[in-house]
Amino acid sequence: MRTLLITLTVLEVALVIGVVAFYLIRISRSLYMTAQHLAKVTFGVRAVETQCSSIGPSVTRINEQLDGISAALTGVADRAETLATD
Repeated sequence: MRTLLITLTVLEVALVIGVVAFYLIRISRSLYMTAQHLAKVTFGVRAVETQCSSIGPSVTRINEQLDGISAALTGVADRAETLATD
């Protein structure tokens, strides 16, 4: 009886170790796949960053031109108001 209990305990411990190892392997595979997907996402984000790098200087130039237009329109509006009141 004692030998049977020892044998069943050893089998139970082996089963627990097997189940833990199985799930650790599955978790490891899942993390590996996640890392691969993150690498693809990183590649895509860097591509977008490269494509959009010219937007910053272009926006600055456009804003400078719009400031000039705004200043000119102020003068035009003042002139129009003067002509309207005459």
